Amino acid sequence: MGSPHRYIPNTDQNVADMLADIGVSSIDDLFSVIPPEFRLTEPLSLPKALSEPELSAELNRVAAKCAHSMQYTSYLGGGLYEHFVPSVVRHMLTRGEFYTAYTPYQAEVSQGTLQAIFEYQTMICELTEMDVANASLYDAGTAVAEAAVMSCGATRRNKVVVSRAINPRYRQVLRTYAHPRGIEIVTVDYDTQSGATPPESVPKDLLDDAACFIVQSPNYFGIVEDMAALSEATHRSRALFVAVVNPISLGILAPPGSYGADIALGEGQPLGNPISFGGPLLGFFATTSKLMRKMPGRLVGQTHDDQGRRGYVLTLQAREQHIRRESATSNICSNEALCALAATIYLSLMGPSGLRKVAELCTWNAHYLHDKIAKIPEYEFPFDGPFFNEFAVRGRRPPAERNRRLLERGIIGGKMIEADYPELSGCTLWAATETRTRQELDTLIRELEVLA
Repeated sequence: MGSPHRYIPNTDQNVADMLADIGVSSIDDLFSVIPPEFRLTEPLSLPKALSEPELSAELNRVAAKCAHSMQYTSYLGGGLYEHFVPSVVRHMLTRGEFYTAYTPYQAEVSQGTLQAIFEYQTMICELTEMDVANASLYDAGTAVAEAAVMSCGATRRNKVVVSRAINPRYRQVLRTYAHPRGIEIVTVDYDTQSGATPPESVPKDLLDDAACFIVQSPNYFGIVEDMAALSEATHRSRALFVAVVNPISLGILAPPGSYGADIALGEGQPLGNPISFGGPLLGFFATTSKLMRKMPGRLVGQTHDDQGRRGYVLTLQAREQHIRRESATSNICSNEALCALAATIYLSLMGPSGLRKVAELCTWNAHYLHDKIAKIPEYEFPFDGPFFNEFAVRGRRPPAERNRRLLERGIIGGKMIEADYPELSGCTLWAATETRTRQELDTLIRELEVLA
């Protein structure tokens, strides 16, 4: 039987041995010199213990009060999300052997770094149900562009079809990569009612000469796409299906491998990495065994030496192949190993059940906020499709003015999206992750009612 105090690892036998060594029969004997009238006869009246995120929030509240500064609550989303990061992630990352490590040129000498990357690759494969994952890329936008280039090389086609509901930043990076390579980009619009990319809007002749079809789910508006139907439509034309996914959503949504994705990628920032004013980020990238030799970036494999000892090596491709100018498979020759390590530690701590719980909390909070806003007559929703952790809202008041007023009250409002989607004039994108409490959500609702 272990100690009742979770941070004291002594067993009953440990305690008995120590008491025997110092010559007393019980722990109470250690306090015998204290007069009885000064001893507690019942437990202290202390408040209920807080979880780590609750304790962090309370300490931040007190600190903000002491510093006479405002503590802000954020509802921004659109690709980067505020999630709770357990303190052990940062403690592990800042160990010298991790924090000062650089992508090794003589990689096999750095077995610790390679093992960490190998564990990361393994977890990404388990999360996405894909065959193989690389050591990571710079961010999701880079991963989208690399997937397009890889698809063109694998199919010997030069056209890429992409859903307009994909994050606009990802599409910008894709255009940057595609232009000098002469890759044609064809954009498929979303359904104005559901906010999703309808499979029937992608005719077979559009994909017949396409290298791939790139779809994001949940998409930029938070809407969950019918990925199985879109994948089937893509494969009828022998094009590759590229799935861009939110890794947290895979706690409750079907993984890309289950609906036949050829490439699965996304932004790994939600996995143990803080937002950090927009970077550094982490692009995860996975594919099938059939395509793994076309995959960009570095790949760590497991092997054994001549004495039978387990070891890790860079495999299937040499670093030098990525610096062969226009003949290179990819221009990605490094990786985001520190951010990938954060994701590895986070996934190790959460496990399948923990990740599912985080995904459920995100869904519950976002739907609670959505349903409360729906009761305010001045607000409406442009889309009615199923959504994960964020959704678009249109209000009567100009978004910039509403967000300015909310900011004065310590609330960072929804992301304005009109610049990228002119047809969604007056709309903002609101995200609610597991970090938002019911009290914070109710406070926002009251403010929105006032500002309606």
